[in-house]
Amino acid sequence: MLAAPIPANDKERLAALRELLILDTPREERFDKIVQFAAHEFEVPVALITLVDEQRQWFKAQVGLDVCETGRDVSFCGHAILQPDIFVIPDSRSDERFADNPLVTGPPHVIFYAGAPLPMPSGYVIGTLCLIDHKPRNLDATELAILSTLRDLLVEELANPAEARHG
Repeated sequence: MLAAPIPANDKERLAALRELLILDTPREERFDKIVQFAAHEFEVPVALITLVDEQRQWFKAQVGLDVCETGRDVSFCGHAILQPDIFVIPDSRSDERFADNPLVTGPPHVIFYAGAPLPMPSGYVIGTLCLIDHKPRNLDATELAILSTLRDLLVEELANPAEARHG
């Protein structure tokens, strides 16, 4: 397993994340609806809105997982936030970065992963909108466009002032 490198601008990226005042907040219907739609539209068992801080990826909204966070060191999203566009792993078992990852070899058995980075207006990527499946697959151009649109809608929601967050 290869942990994602820490970006050179991580201090500033983390400051942009903290400015949102969203980490460790209760569930919000507006975010829950996005992951519910994503899980249904892409027919995946898991859809998440993840926010990546120093040590973990925390789930603001999730379908298909009972945990609210995992370590950043084992996260797929830690890799995805470094990408300029949607990061797709069709079969993690055949990717040296992930083949022996405990999230692949054990629950939740992440075989397919697609993560759309969430760039804030500041330019810093704070997390991802991601899809997970327990079997290999890929996304076609239409699906990539739909995931990109969902990501853009999510970024608009996240960029709203903290005062607007009253679930």
